Amino acid sequence: MRNEYSVVIERDSEGNYVASVPTLRGCHTQGKSLDEVIDRIREAIELCVETHGADSDALEFVGIQKITVRT
Repeated sequence: MRNEYSVVIERDSEGNYVASVPTLRGCHTQGKSLDEVIDRIREAIELCVETHGADSDALEFVGIQKITVRT
């Protein structure tokens, strides 16, 4: 069975990539390149689903929006 998950990828101040899956609580990883972080998040997803199961009631990921506020 194949499932599709949305993955958020960010880059930290040291240049490392950080990936997380909003619909799988606690599912995240990091890597030094995009290829590495993609491979690692795929493994993390498989482990999270194996351990906790896929939540059929999870919210659908819609997207990310940048918002500017005065600070």
